[in-house]
Amino acid sequence: MSRIGKKPVAIPAGVTANIENGTLTVKGPKGTLSMGLADDVEYKLEDGSISVTPANDTRRSRDFWGMQRTLVSNLVEGVTDGFTKVLEITGVGYRASAQGKKLKLQLGYSHDVDLDVPEGLEVKTPDQTTVEISGIDKQAVGQFAAEIRRWRKPEPYKGKGIKYRGEYIFRKEGKKK
Repeated sequence: MSRIGKKPVAIPAGVTANIENGTLTVKGPKGTLSMGLADDVEYKLEDGSISVTPANDTRRSRDFWGMQRTLVSNLVEGVTDGFTKVLEITGVGYRASAQGKKLKLQLGYSHDVDLDVPEGLEVKTPDQTTVEISGIDKQAVGQFAAEIRRWRKPEPYKGKGIKYRGEYIFRKEGKKK
């Protein structure tokens, strides 16, 4: 029995949800998101909430149950509040700057790294060592943050690189003399 799947997803005021043709569409103050529905799970709109239940007693439907409820919850949270990931850059000469729909990174390579910001995302650089990525789609925000981080992952000796805010970097001791 899924503890997550049992809880219905509350739909706040100002948000509308619609299920038709195997697609759940959620509209809110920040925009519109939609998701294809899994066949193994039943979705019901009832008095201000969306409930998710397994369609039958197979292992596959029970496996999908909690995950599908979380995906529905992410849609509702995305159109109401949105999602944000913050990256911190550590290292001498490492910096970032957002210029319109481009993100320019200087990460110690012989060239600057220019990244195009995907549609629907907003990138801000409050200072040269912080990058804030925000948007309504949780998967897109996380994917773009991972692509930025991949250019220079934090190394364990000095901690130089790009890390998520709040991420702990396991530090190693250097070579003994």
